[in-house]
Amino acid sequence: MDELTGLGTFLKFEQDLEASMKEQDLVAVALLDVDQFMRVNDQHGHVAGDAVLRGIADVLKAQGHPAYRVAGDEFAVLMAGKTLEQAFLEMEKVRLAVERDQKAVGAPPDLAIQISAGVSQFPRDAKEMRGLIRAADAALLNAKEMGSNQVSLPSNNEMIMKTCYYSSSSVRELSALAESLGRKESVLLREALDDLLRKYDPPLR
Repeated sequence: MDELTGLGTFLKFEQDLEASMKEQDLVAVALLDVDQFMRVNDQHGHVAGDAVLRGIADVLKAQGHPAYRVAGDEFAVLMAGKTLEQAFLEMEKVRLAVERDQKAVGAPPDLAIQISAGVSQFPRDAKEMRGLIRAADAALLNAKEMGSNQVSLPSNNEMIMKTCYYSSSSVRELSALAESLGRKESVLLREALDDLLRKYDPPLR
């Protein structure tokens, strides 16, 4: 167990993930970290940084899935039995919970604490443990490159949700809108999802 946060360690994450992939038909994982975490330590010291890490850990404990501190300010979440779409929505709830309650996550008065996350799913993105972790890590990097404070999927199926839940005409309209605005479809969908979650303010589970 990680002494600072009370979460599982990276070794425990690997063990639990490998076991879940043997026992479950679907397993999703998320890797997330704190955006610009070095600024917290540099401007406010490691005591403040540790407070932020404990705050993020508390949010992850509240979401109900096994969570782990895997390195520094990087965390992992294991979501057995979840589709990629379900896991994406779960991590959006976590991201919004961090963004909304800055006091709970130990944010210094002059810095906003936000997180970015990458989500991957077995067997869609990989059929073995390390490949699944690499896919989530690549998705996390994609979230950072797209501006941080967001949840991203592996680039080869960036927004698979749209093909599951929307009509073909809606998908075509979304593609046309994204092209006209010069923006990614995933970014537009995330904005719409943010508005929906803010409207109904669903509790973190």
